[in-house]
Amino acid sequence: MKRILIRQGRILDPANGVDRVADLALAEGRIVGLDPAGFQADETLDAEGLWVLPGLVDLAVRLREPGEEHKGTVASECRAAAAAGITTVCAQPDTLPPIDSPADVRLLRQKAEAAAGARVAVIGALTNGLDGEHLSEMGALAEAGCVGMSNAQRPVSDLLVLRRALEYAAGLGMTVFTQPMEATLMRGGCAHEGPVASRLGLAAIPVAAETAALGHWLALVEQTGARVHFGRLSSAAGVRLLARAVADGLPVSGDVAAHQLFLTEMDVADFNPQCHVLPPLRAERDRDALRAALAAGTLSAVCSDHQPHELDAKLAPFAETRPGISALETLLALSLRLVDEGVLPLPEAIGRVTHAPAAILGLAAGTLSAGAAADLCLIDPQAEWELDADRLHSRGHNTPFHGWPFRGRVLRTFIAGREIFAADGETAA
Repeated sequence: MKRILIRQGRILDPANGVDRVADLALAEGRIVGLDPAGFQADETLDAEGLWVLPGLVDLAVRLREPGEEHKGTVASECRAAAAAGITTVCAQPDTLPPIDSPADVRLLRQKAEAAAGARVAVIGALTNGLDGEHLSEMGALAEAGCVGMSNAQRPVSDLLVLRRALEYAAGLGMTVFTQPMEATLMRGGCAHEGPVASRLGLAAIPVAAETAALGHWLALVEQTGARVHFGRLSSAAGVRLLARAVADGLPVSGDVAAHQLFLTEMDVADFNPQCHVLPPLRAERDRDALRAALAAGTLSAVCSDHQPHELDAKLAPFAETRPGISALETLLALSLRLVDEGVLPLPEAIGRVTHAPAAILGLAAGTLSAGAAADLCLIDPQAEWELDADRLHSRGHNTPFHGWPFRGRVLRTFIAGREIFAADGETAA
């Protein structure tokens, strides 16, 4: 394995409060340190004028394999992640069949290793087959390497079952991940309940679908002491409930999908199927509240909520299209846009997609600390580019950001000191 010196890049490592120009040394797949004396490199990379960041950690990714390989595979999406500077993706359990056995976990991780792309952290199914009725073998899933448990977007309608699941997870010291959506309040809905949905005649999903779900989850967190992470919050009311729970000392945290920080119900106004997402794009005041909660730290991380689809999945009347965005390759770009728009300072924006999500997952990632795995990326901060949906590395080209101008491009990505992506198309063997 090569000993590499990355020379005179701007080192941005929010976990350690580092923001300065320095040399960074890598050896044996790990970070040696900054400006190491007497370091003998096999290869020197000139990073003058570039940023050197920890590899991004993405909390919510659908890899689509097994079961929906026409939308994406472990190989295609892990490589797309690497091209976006993401070195760890958190795979959701709602594949076909769901990830509810140790064999499923092992197979997914083997496929990820063979793909030579981003690392895969696996979230196991909270209930067997995500049926919401019978608890999964969480202990076996934890032993197989799962970083948490979730029922994805499937409901656990029986609150006694949910209580038992949280007690089981708490006994194992496992985090439970949930996307709070009360199924009975969103049944058949596809857009935010507001003037746009009314004008377009679209079945609506009220904010109460999020807050009602948050209410019963928070009541059971208080009862059981389970650690719960609320993913992809979408409303001002939702983040208020989370902030109150955090202030009360409950073991909870939350994140937001990057697209919710930029798009609103108005982007659905022309029936744009690329803006069909769950939870739906909400009002401008909700978007502004999400931004404020992110700046305040109530929302501790930003994720992509990556959901690749084949072309036909978005070629139908709005309500009949499949929800979701192919979002790996806009996670960093949108995070940097938050800096340009004054929502977050640069170190905080980088922290929200590196060490903060890693901490939620309990992973030693998202940092350039000496001794840490050499998972990192090199960014040209001045590179200006326009997103072309047809040129995404992901198998899914479904994005509402086609044609958007961005600044900051990933040039190289390393995992364990090995280059797995280079913008010039060459990667290490």
